[in-house]
Amino acid sequence: MSIKDEVAKRKTFAIISHPDAGKTTLTEKLLLYGNLIRTAGTVKGKKSGKFATSDWMEIEKQRGISVTSSVMNFPYKDFQVNILDTPGHEDFSEDTYRTLTAVDSVVMIIDSVKGIEPQTIKLFKVCRMRGIPIFTFINKLDREGREPFELLEEIEEVLEIETYPMNWPVGMGKRFLGIFDRMNQQFIKFNGNEAESHIPYGELENEANQAMTTTSEFEAAKEELALLDEAGNQFSLEAVLNGEQTPVFFGSALAPFGVHDFFDTFIKLAPSPQARRSTEGIVSPDNPDFSGFIFKIQANMNTKHRDRIAFVRVCSGKFERGMSVKLSRTGKVFKLSQSQQIVASTRDTIDEAYAGDIMGIYDPNAYQIGDTLLEGKAAFEFDELPKFPPELFKKVMAKNVMKSKQFKKGIEQLVQEGAIQLFKDKRTESYILGAVGELQYEVFKYRMENEYNVEVMFESIGERIPRWLKAEQVKESLFDDRNLLVRDRNDNYLVLFRNEFALNWFKDNHKDIELIDLFEVNSYGQVK
Repeated sequence: MSIKDEVAKRKTFAIISHPDAGKTTLTEKLLLYGNLIRTAGTVKGKKSGKFATSDWMEIEKQRGISVTSSVMNFPYKDFQVNILDTPGHEDFSEDTYRTLTAVDSVVMIIDSVKGIEPQTIKLFKVCRMRGIPIFTFINKLDREGREPFELLEEIEEVLEIETYPMNWPVGMGKRFLGIFDRMNQQFIKFNGNEAESHIPYGELENEANQAMTTTSEFEAAKEELALLDEAGNQFSLEAVLNGEQTPVFFGSALAPFGVHDFFDTFIKLAPSPQARRSTEGIVSPDNPDFSGFIFKIQANMNTKHRDRIAFVRVCSGKFERGMSVKLSRTGKVFKLSQSQQIVASTRDTIDEAYAGDIMGIYDPNAYQIGDTLLEGKAAFEFDELPKFPPELFKKVMAKNVMKSKQFKKGIEQLVQEGAIQLFKDKRTESYILGAVGELQYEVFKYRMENEYNVEVMFESIGERIPRWLKAEQVKESLFDDRNLLVRDRNDNYLVLFRNEFALNWFKDNHKDIELIDLFEVNSYGQVK
């Protein structure tokens, strides 16, 4: 099979949502359909003893939340599927934002009871900014929720994207009877815990279905469906692939109901791997030379071996285990003999991969997030990955000074994953951690204790506004605890201003010093 044919088989997508909308539950059902697991776990698995496959960290199982992106690869029908399950909690949004650079489409889950929530809006904007096609699954139809038209209207007004309902619900909660499948001209009947029934439109008038079709819920849904057919938006695959229209599916991930039909339709409509922008122009997925970029690094997936895995999105060509590739940032050549296909924390050796595939490679402490890997004489880098300034800052120290070696190793490895940022006070050399949210500190503390056997203490220095400085403009006498001078892990200088007032005062009184926002710092940490 040619590279072009292999690429056409790949479907690589992320699942995004606000916390508790049902994201990880939906992922589990898809893994079930792909024969990757026998029984679906649930996120809230503590009582049952079953945990979601994609929640592989111990803290995820204990807290019932996803705190890191998970990767799942499996064959489904004629396709090779790569799913990236992302954390919903806003404190881990930076991990999610970077993960979105590695996908070709997104499934956005909306809770039918709550509608669009804040984190959904943030994640949607990132997708929209990158032009990623978005498919919407409105979840929890087996609960009493908001009216379907109200939900569609909210999507169009808040997210500013056209909607097209691929199916239409009949009732909700205890009155939920099923959905009209508009694409396949059939009614899918909800049978509670039993398998759903598929009834062609032409058979709905049969006597056996009269008890259902004569209900007020069914009659009301038929009228709504007729209104959609007459006055609703027209389906346009071109608009979907351009990120201008979102196909909307109603169902229940937990029941499960409507999930299998959603997945079958999604797999047909979702785009195959797309071309990628680089410093040398567009890179086509069927380009014969291998290329890819690292969007995530995870330490200690195997705690016995203290390993580091770099997650690579293959962008072009064919990867073969044992091949040599060049790290574009340094020009150094690496032989990729330890390549793996990842399903959460479990893995199998992978011998080949094509554009769209996500694979794990052993990291000899040489890679950084955003690195480009190339085959042959090519010399380019893919677009930089987004970076976001931390908002909270805390000094961190080991409780036991005798464990300083483990403390430094733990900090170095966990910081390289990119979820939390490390700084050093210029005067005292004390370590300062910067994070987007408080929960990141909890995860850091837990992992230091459980993976490196080091108890840590935090001392908050509050919310700060970071601004980078050019080395030649650093005047140490201008800084104090209010305007704290620190260095990042690439030895760039920056100031942590206590508040907007302190920042503006400094700007007004030191106009000769250029203050640089994090967004003006490239993905290799070098101040431009």
